[in-house]
Amino acid sequence: MAATYLPTLKQLQYLVALKEHGHFGRAAEACYVTQSTLSAGLRELETLIGVVLVERTRRVVRFTPLGDGIADKARRVLREAEELGDMARAAGQPLSGDMRMSVIPTIAPFMLPRILPRLRKDYPDLKLFLREEPSGPACEGLHNGRTDCVLLALPYACGEVTSETLFEDRLFVAYPSGEVPSARPAIPASAIDETRLLLLEDGHCLKDHALGACNRPELRAEATMLGTSLHTIVQMVDNGLGITMLPEMAIKAGILDNTNITARPLDEKNAVRRIALVWRRASPREKDFRLMAKALADVQ
Repeated sequence: MAATYLPTLKQLQYLVALKEHGHFGRAAEACYVTQSTLSAGLRELETLIGVVLVERTRRVVRFTPLGDGIADKARRVLREAEELGDMARAAGQPLSGDMRMSVIPTIAPFMLPRILPRLRKDYPDLKLFLREEPSGPACEGLHNGRTDCVLLALPYACGEVTSETLFEDRLFVAYPSGEVPSARPAIPASAIDETRLLLLEDGHCLKDHALGACNRPELRAEATMLGTSLHTIVQMVDNGLGITMLPEMAIKAGILDNTNITARPLDEKNAVRRIALVWRRASPREKDFRLMAKALADVQ
């Protein structure tokens, strides 16, 4: 019987990295190899299977239709291979070894400084690799195996996942001090001036949570969407350019320190988002993720 030559996992990693980054240099950096090593590995893969997967030009990297299909299949193969290691880790010491977690930008700067020292102290054998990115890319990365779990805010359609809610995070209306009577303990959605509302752009689930809680279609139509951070929006509010909505965790973390901004709770029934840890359904590391969720919730 003739020998069967199969692609190596390293070759598949190179292919998937090139598909994700669309650039040989960035793909090589992501794989911690030189660009020539990655390029040579991909040519070996193409020679092995006898087809061209990537059209190479000076300016662009273009996958052939077959290359797209093989890259998608390679993601699934790599995820299955990683789960072999997950099974071994799950049978060993809890919360040890490598864990890759994506965290959305409206959580990362406010929650991570509190939780990381505690995790290092309680689980010294855990190597937690963090990636900050919006909910959509975070969930995509979870399903294609780039990350193991995601710390995000629900509700959000993240596909077939298991989730563990950590706590509820209340939404606040933030405005220049003096703009609203100080005696007003909370702000109803009806009192929000849609022409002055500043929110994060599409792709940030906080925007959808805030607009959903208000249940005012004109807010979605009139609000100014900014592709920036909550810290930048706070600076704009502090300069009298509008109002915004902030999660309670950001306020507790001091985002309004040294500003002339007042924040009051949004007075609506669904004015909260649920902070949760999510992971792929039926993951062999489910016990680890539930332990991680408990550790995160205990820090609050």
